[in-house]
Amino acid sequence: MKVLANDGISKTGELALKEAGFEVLPNRVAQDHVISFINENNVDILLVRSATKVRKDMIDACPSLKIIGRGGIGMDNIDVDYAKSKGIKVINTPNASSKSVAELVFGHFFALARFLHESNRLMPLEGETHFDAMKKSFSKAYELSGKTLGVIGFGSIGQEVVKMGIALGMKIKVLTKTPKTKVLTLDFFDGQTLNFEITSTNDMDAFLKDTDFISINTPKTNEYIIDTPQFEKMKDGVYIVNTARGGVINEVALIDFIESEKVAGAALDVFENEPTPELPLLMNPALSLSPHVGGNTIDAQEKIGAELAEQIIKLQKETIR
Repeated sequence: MKVLANDGISKTGELALKEAGFEVLPNRVAQDHVISFINENNVDILLVRSATKVRKDMIDACPSLKIIGRGGIGMDNIDVDYAKSKGIKVINTPNASSKSVAELVFGHFFALARFLHESNRLMPLEGETHFDAMKKSFSKAYELSGKTLGVIGFGSIGQEVVKMGIALGMKIKVLTKTPKTKVLTLDFFDGQTLNFEITSTNDMDAFLKDTDFISINTPKTNEYIIDTPQFEKMKDGVYIVNTARGGVINEVALIDFIESEKVAGAALDVFENEPTPELPLLMNPALSLSPHVGGNTIDAQEKIGAELAEQIIKLQKETIR
């Protein structure tokens, strides 16, 4: 069976597939030419990340496809239900990049709370001439320990964010559509483990009250989760990080509430208009920004490749039976 990993695959995943008898094609094909390439080469398995879009027209035009795989969690770039209706297996890797995304969340939280995002921009320009002024300006910083962390979404990434918050000594709140209870296990370097039972709430007002740091970790939504009414109910001086999807937070309202100082700072790894974020976002000194790199670590990519290969090999064996 032929595999086209159009947005790339780790060496670990590629090797596992080859050892199992799959032919992994080395090509990276532009979106406009994917259909013709699949048909000309009789590709059986298409693997993508976020760059390649797999819509109904591609599914209809490529009868050789048997499996579509998404390296990552969200599958909004694939018409999943339609593909399944055509008998195509659709797989993803919901756990492989969770730790990487969660670490980026806290990378942004630390940057915001200690003004690192802004000082890194200004030090090369003004460090020699305005050192003392910047030292004074950036002195009103905060520790995360003892603060209240609010996590919106309780999937694999949300759970990792909660665990990191617990490890830092933060108080925890979780918001979900329906209340649920999960037992999270923290693993330590010496083999010890500790379990924490966390129960989420579906009460947005209670969730927002007195919450110091908010992390959004949900799938793509059709409407804003955080909009003007939610901003108005937040604690003054709140910090917000969105590593979920563009469109879960109203970016225009976010700027307004930053300017009114209701929001002390925010971080965006995802944007409503990717790959061309709005200029007011890019220029705002209260924003810590990254270009949708939540799962883009070497570690995560190795896990993603291995997990995709494992699922594909398992599906092949089930088909043979």
